Amino acid sequence: MKKIIAVWPREPRTKDSKTIALFYAMILVVFTAAQLFSLEKFIPLLETFNLPGNHAGRFVAVTLVVCGVFALPFLLRMKLSVGMRWFSMFAGWVVPAVWLFVSLWVNVFQVSITNAGYLGASVQLLPGWWTVAIAAALGVLAAWSTWGLWPGSRFTLLESKRKK
Repeated sequence: MKKIIAVWPREPRTKDSKTIALFYAMILVVFTAAQLFSLEKFIPLLETFNLPGNHAGRFVAVTLVVCGVFALPFLLRMKLSVGMRWFSMFAGWVVPAVWLFVSLWVNVFQVSITNAGYLGASVQLLPGWWTVAIAAALGVLAAWSTWGLWPGSRFTLLESKRKK
């Protein structure tokens, strides 16, 4: 039986990438907490966006909240198994991708809504093209964090040969 072992991540490539990852984590915490506090209103809010598919608003709401939570271990450089580190990194990419899709959908199809939804239903944010820019900025933060904290093997090939 194979044991799943949690390991500490390798050092970040630069000090800036660690800072960017913490900044991105802070933004995700604020977004996710606001969405969770107003979840009973957040789901109907996303359903008013008229996204394609049956109950797409519910799926998007749950995806945003779950991925916002699961992205944090990678960004905070917690001790994780290799598989969980990759999953956490992927979750950090899903959040800006979903927001980019939702923001483009609302702006291109000119859906009549009163709240963009970034901070759940508790804070009114007027929709507009700025929401696309915010989603793109989140994507840049996710890319920078991924580059700087790449979850590859912890040791180089030479270090592993020395240990043997």
